[in-house]
Amino acid sequence: MSVSSLLYQIFEYNGSALVAMVGKNCFAIASDRRLGVQLQTIATDFQRIFKIHDKLFLGLSGLGSDAQTLHQRLVFRHKLYQLREERDMKPETFASLVSAMLYEKRFGPYFCQPVIAGLGEDDKPFICTMDSIGAKELAKDFVVAGTASESLYGACESMFKPDMDHEELFETISQALISSVDRDCLSGWGGHVYIVTPNEVTERILKGRMD
Repeated sequence: MSVSSLLYQIFEYNGSALVAMVGKNCFAIASDRRLGVQLQTIATDFQRIFKIHDKLFLGLSGLGSDAQTLHQRLVFRHKLYQLREERDMKPETFASLVSAMLYEKRFGPYFCQPVIAGLGEDDKPFICTMDSIGAKELAKDFVVAGTASESLYGACESMFKPDMDHEELFETISQALISSVDRDCLSGWGGHVYIVTPNEVTERILKGRMD
């Protein structure tokens, strides 16, 4: 078995679906809730999205254990930054931190694909994703990650509209996520959605067909 096919299997081991989408002065980030060992479902309430601060969220697809480890180390780094700078980290700065940490471990990488979403200066939404060694991919509409990436790309391409308000954004990202995980046997069991505006964070749980 080649190294590339082995790596591909590791990224698919637990299954995942992750998407972030921008609206007008707001953003949404959503994930499925399934944790599996290949085709066997282990849990149906697995957390893949983490709040760094009120205007910055991190999603981690890939190997579940690596995602939890990387999240803990990033929270530690962000708390050190808050103590030193006495302010929260900007989304662009946090993306650079994540990228540097992943590249640092490039010879024994975390098997994770991060999705970063936040509100920057003037409440302008920022989203990006990167591979397991920190190569950033910026976008102005949506980014996806996980085993359901292909179907998520198609759903988001057909449903996305610019300048959506927070309610329309919730409807769009929810429909895209649910329709995509229905087409991927390694992800599913509903969804977990965060809608972030300059004034509030709304968390919602979506029920899938099997709930």
